[in-house]
Amino acid sequence: MKPPQFAYQQARTLDEAVVLLGEHKEARLLAGGQSLIATLNMRLSAPTLLIDINRIGGLDRIASTGGMVEIGALARHAQAERSDVIAKYAPLIARAIPHIGHPAIRNRGTLGGSIAFADPAAELPACLLALDGEVEATGPKGARNIKAEAFFKGLFETALGPQEVLTAIRVPAAGKDTRVGFAELARRHGDYAIVGLAACARANGKGLADVRLAYFGVGATPMRARKAESALNGTIDDKRIDAAIAALDLNPHDDAQASGAVKKHLAGVLLRRVAMQLLEARP
Repeated sequence: MKPPQFAYQQARTLDEAVVLLGEHKEARLLAGGQSLIATLNMRLSAPTLLIDINRIGGLDRIASTGGMVEIGALARHAQAERSDVIAKYAPLIARAIPHIGHPAIRNRGTLGGSIAFADPAAELPACLLALDGEVEATGPKGARNIKAEAFFKGLFETALGPQEVLTAIRVPAAGKDTRVGFAELARRHGDYAIVGLAACARANGKGLADVRLAYFGVGATPMRARKAESALNGTIDDKRIDAAIAALDLNPHDDAQASGAVKKHLAGVLLRRVAMQLLEARP
């Protein structure tokens, strides 16, 4: 299929992009376009104007400062995959990125675009939630920060205002006691996950504390499994992992990939795998 007709305009500055969003109520932002172009071709999206933000300088920055890792909205997946900053200070994101699509998609797709699109089966929204990260959004009144817990509102729905541009994401920089785990199950590598799990915790002696489990592919948004988190805090052994699996507070719906019952079972399989990853000390 071919997309419906639309106008196209490049924004050279962030202020220009914000103004254009205000002038055109049915406008959409174009960054990597790996999700947007597909929805256009399938006529699931029909904007009157595409605002290309790729020429706005400074939005591809990756840096660690003040105990946080900041990733600009236009940072490409491939750029983050090669980043020493991401590898050292955001190891959960480093683990997740190779699961995103294929190299051609990672060369063009952006981290900001993935977060803003908010596909419930995507890897990075779950990582942001597991890491207790935040989104920076810039609009007519300036910039504001939105915690991940409050950012994902529903199916492809976020807390971004109609004139706001997602400009960066921030996550706490990993320390020596940070432990992360990531796993997903997909029909083929590069497909959206049937079920996935991003996890973060703090080493506490021979056990774990502050466990955060963020599932994707099991609901309209990335989902915390809070009862399972509580059950996993402490010294990890088979009994504790079994208790965490039994406590999984998820209620997946049937979809084209699997029934809700299958998804719930697979969520437990992933929890067992990821729990063992959380015990691994950082190199």
